[in-house]
Order: sequence, then C-alpha cells, then structure tokens
Amino acid sequence: MQKTVPQKVVNYRKPSVGRTIVQNRTLILMCLPAILFFFVFSYLPMPGAYIAFTNFQYNKGIFGSDFVGLKNFQFLFISGQLGLLLKNTVLYNLAFIVLGNVVQLAFAVLLNEVQNKVYKKAAQSIMFLPYFISDVLVSLLVYNLINYDYGFISNLVRSLGGEMPKVYQDASAWPYIIVMVNLWKSTGYGTVVYFAAITGMDASMMEAAQIDGASTWQRIRYITLPTLKPTVIILFLFAIGGILKGNFGLFYNLVGNNSMLFKTTDIIETYVYRSMMNSFNFSQSSAVGLFQSVVGFFIVLGANAFVKHLDPDYALF
Repeated sequence: MQKTVPQKVVNYRKPSVGRTIVQNRTLILMCLPAILFFFVFSYLPMPGAYIAFTNFQYNKGIFGSDFVGLKNFQFLFISGQLGLLLKNTVLYNLAFIVLGNVVQLAFAVLLNEVQNKVYKKAAQSIMFLPYFISDVLVSLLVYNLINYDYGFISNLVRSLGGEMPKVYQDASAWPYIIVMVNLWKSTGYGTVVYFAAITGMDASMMEAAQIDGASTWQRIRYITLPTLKPTVIILFLFAIGGILKGNFGLFYNLVGNNSMLFKTTDIIETYVYRSMMNSFNFSQSSAVGLFQSVVGFFIVLGANAFVKHLDPDYALF
C-alpha cells in the first residue's frame, strides 16, 4: 500500500503597499501625470459643490456664506420650463449617443476593410479634422450655408427654381441641423476609437475565416462586431452619464438668443446661462450643475446594473 505524502502548506502573504509600489514604480510613474490631473481638477474641487447650498457672497467665500439648504434648487423647478428643457436635453443626447455610435462604428468597420493604407490614413486624418474646429467657426459655417438671404444653399436652391425656407425662423428644422452638425464634428474622433479597437483584434481569426471561405459581411458580423461589443458598451455607459448635460458651446453658438428657436433648441445649459447672464448667481447655477451630475451618476449606476445582469464581464464595476 502506497503511503500518501502530506503536502507542505505554503502560507501566501500579500505583499505590503510599499513593496507593491516599489515593484511597480515604473508603471506608477507613467500613470502619475494622469493621477495628478484627476486629483487636481476632479477631486480637489469637489468641496466646492457646497456653493449650491449657500447664498454665495464674494466677501464671505464659499464656506463663510449663509447656508440656505435646497433653496437654490427651486430655481429650475419653479421656472415652468423644466419639462421642455429636460425633454430637449435628453432627446438630443440620445440622438447623439445612438446615431453617433452607429455612424462611428460603421465608418470604423468600413475603414478596416480598405486595403489601400495611404487612403486609409488620409481618410482618418480628414475625418478627424472637424473635431478640432471651434464651435464658433462651425456656427459661422452653418450660418453661411443656410442663411435665407445670402447662404450658399439658399442661393443654390433659388437658382434651381426652388424656395429656401427661413430656417432661422423655423424651430422644427433645428433638431435635424443640430444632430447633423454634431455627427459631422464627432464622427471622426469616435471612428478612430473604434478603429483602434479593431486593430487590436486577433488577426489570426480573420485569416482563419478567410481560409474557411467566409465573406466580408460574415467576417464583419461574426468576428468584428462581437469583438467591438465591450468597447461599445463602455462608451455607452460613459456617454449616458452625461445625458442631462448638453453641449453648451454647440447649442449657444448655433442658436444664440434667437427666441423663435427655443422651443426645440433650448437645453438646460443655455437656459441657465441666459437666466444668470445678468445676475451672476453662482449658487443657483452650481445647484443646476450638481443636480445634473447626481442624476447622471444614478443613471450610470442603473445602466451598469442592467449590463451586469445581462453579462457581468461587460460591466464597469
């Protein structure tokens, strides 16, 4: 009868924090600029949110000003515009998120199928350029295209015998204009993000699929798109956290103070800016910003819980 030799039990001791830092000092040094950036610009300003609960006065400072509780939050709720502002802000952001991701994903997949490397790099660079253009210049470009009196498109339509509508007096046309302008600006950046995820894909899977006779559409459907699924979900979770925060620069520069367009273009940021432009009430504007952030935080938690329920591997936490 063979005797069983008892195995020696090894007690694993978790390395100390100091030892872990020493062992990973190179990686920590590489991450140090990002850590400092978020610490200085994201964590240190957090106590400043207290201004939303005070009647802020310059001579007393944030923590010396009188505490007023939730009084500053009443500004938005009793304005009578909250329903319209929430509807516009949420619908625009949903359009930006859904259409933006679909278009960016489609362009990234199409670029990946292009075999000419020179054309592929040139296309990426050209698509990326609008992302760096100022919203002020974008609004000037749009104005010179669709202005009724001397816009390029207006003159072109009239030269062909048509009649150009007065877009700057027609609120119903602006949801389409704003969504198209946003897509034009953001598609290049999002395409590069998705394209980077595609280039990190295992090339052997594509080669095996080609050898097995898979068509281009089959490779896209069964290999490329499933590989991009985690990236799509993560970007969606990041984007949905800001669903109550609009792109102030884009909306304000395109629309300005044109009250005829407010019905379909007014979002929370533009309304608060116009309301506070003369009063400079930092407390009420901070309260609105805090409200947006808190709601966005809970939306991210809910969306992450839903994703975790479907597939825990794709959840953020």
